[in-house]
Amino acid sequence: MNILSLLIPKNESAYVFDTCTLRQGLEKMKAHGYTAIPVLTKDGMYAGTVSEGDFLWNILDRFDNSMKSKEKLLISDIIRKDFNPSVNVYISMDELLQCAVNQSFIPVTDDRGYFIGIVTRQKIILTLLQNSQKKEVK
Repeated sequence: MNILSLLIPKNESAYVFDTCTLRQGLEKMKAHGYTAIPVLTKDGMYAGTVSEGDFLWNILDRFDNSMKSKEKLLISDIIRKDFNPSVNVYISMDELLQCAVNQSFIPVTDDRGYFIGIVTRQKIILTLLQNSQKKEVK
């Protein structure tokens, strides 16, 4: 199985830029109903993933919790670069499955590190189920 058959391309994926404010990031996550979202640099490189917890802990650590203060902090100030690592588009299915054990979505990059989309755990499981059912029918 090819990873590209599982890929949700960048133009269909939600993401934020590392130069977005906390408020913009929160609004984007709320609009899509996500608990985590990929973060890209302005030139399209994968920078990491930011989660609800990242926002929450940052808000709790600050004394000024007004929405105005959330417009001054950038996503790059709270991102954990080691959280939800990306994979190269040429990863093997075994390695991809191993990543899916720990990540609900896996950011995918090309050879230069540019973000090209995500593979969700849900998509992997559904594809494996469909393939399994096709084999049973034969």
